[in-house]
Amino acid sequence: MRVVAVDEVADLLGLTVDMTLADARARVPEVDSVPHDAAADARLLDAIAEGCDRFTPSVAVDPPNGLLLDITGCAHLWGGEAGLVSALAAHLIKAGLTLRLALGDTPDQARALARYGGDLLRAGRKIPPRNIHDARPAYAPPVDATEGAAPGLLDVTELPVHALGLGAAKTTALRRAGLVTLGDLAARPRAPIAARFGQAAVTRLARILGEEDARITPRRALPACGASCRFADPVARTDFIADALRDLAAQAAQQLAERHEGGRDFGLSLFRADGAVHRLRIETGQPSRDPARICRLFAERIETLADPLDPGFGYDMMRLDIFRTEPLAAAQAGFEEDQAPADALALLTDRLSVRLGAGRVRRFAAGDSHIPECAGFTVPVSSPVLPLTVHRTPEPGEPPLRPLHLLEPPQIVDVIAEVPDGPPRRFRWRRQTHDITAFEGPERISAEWWKRRDGAGLTRDYYRVEDSQGRRFWLFRHGLYGTEKTRPDWYLHGLFG
Repeated sequence: MRVVAVDEVADLLGLTVDMTLADARARVPEVDSVPHDAAADARLLDAIAEGCDRFTPSVAVDPPNGLLLDITGCAHLWGGEAGLVSALAAHLIKAGLTLRLALGDTPDQARALARYGGDLLRAGRKIPPRNIHDARPAYAPPVDATEGAAPGLLDVTELPVHALGLGAAKTTALRRAGLVTLGDLAARPRAPIAARFGQAAVTRLARILGEEDARITPRRALPACGASCRFADPVARTDFIADALRDLAAQAAQQLAERHEGGRDFGLSLFRADGAVHRLRIETGQPSRDPARICRLFAERIETLADPLDPGFGYDMMRLDIFRTEPLAAAQAGFEEDQAPADALALLTDRLSVRLGAGRVRRFAAGDSHIPECAGFTVPVSSPVLPLTVHRTPEPGEPPLRPLHLLEPPQIVDVIAEVPDGPPRRFRWRRQTHDITAFEGPERISAEWWKRRDGAGLTRDYYRVEDSQGRRFWLFRHGLYGTEKTRPDWYLHGLFG
């Protein structure tokens, strides 16, 4: 059994990570140890990442105990990089965490600076309010608030070769060769390094030095656009939150109007003062950028929550994100103020979807298949409409090619027909005989290639028929005479209106 983590007191007593538990107890008999719970650590790291989402939507988990934040385009909201780092440090320290913070041009550079180039940041220590953007690579080591000394920036070339993360054997080989820091390694030709220690050593060195950038993979999908607001004091009043949501919806609508787009998928994040985050999501059947409609749907969503929102000590930040957009041109307003029927129907389906669930309210959609029972299905009203070209439309004045009512499954009927593959003349369905006076067909439909070897994959010959009373039916013969079946069956598949 080995030690995987130590607190500050154990560190001062000389206990280190990867030390055997027996050795630790021999040095400090009164040491208090608990079993390592990797799953609980992962949940804690995920919860910390959830709270860091207030600083940037691009947050990635760096197991086992790190986070990577891409703050590109977000620093100005906090008064610059120094302000963002200070707010981030205060937020994490308030949660009782001990941490290291670093800024870098690349994720690998920031990770190396944080893990190998600075002091721990604890309660009572803070990031100095200085402009870190002036020097690159940049790191702001914490200082004691009582000292007030402004520390200098740490050069990434001063980091030890351990920062490459090549393992104990290769790191020891580098140090024995006189390469102690990354600066020593950067001054050497890259080809011999790759030949001796592998291409991974050269790649990691280039990324830490900022010569090569590897983008992070955020734990959440990045929104197309959005708006956020911070409150000077945490707020818990419902009316105040509703007013803030209207302002955010208006800002987001302006952004969408400039892009000539409308939103289909909206997300509202409410950041509580204690670090908890409440998230709400709505989808619309048509692209929209109407602030009143967005706020109304969110109000419906809040009313349907099984567990009502608990503001606790209040929310200190709100953010509205638009995750999916579609082109939306400006609409010509009419002379009357009445809402168009299509808009009223879209609003109704959106409200029902929010109240009942996104998958409960559905619409018909065409399927990419020539098999009749597979050519149509239902999808949620918020799903995008995909254009399909496999369906034929009848000529003007001609009857429809497919019936409006399909029987599921098709019902077997007794048919009198010309052999071997002639049209039907009479059929019996539900104890009633129908004399066919007119027919059209056959329309031959073959099964998909992966079904042709079983009974369900036989060829179908469809006929549109009309009986003596003017009723129209859709019949098909299942199987070809001689080649597929010795005596094909007949089925009634649909009724024409």
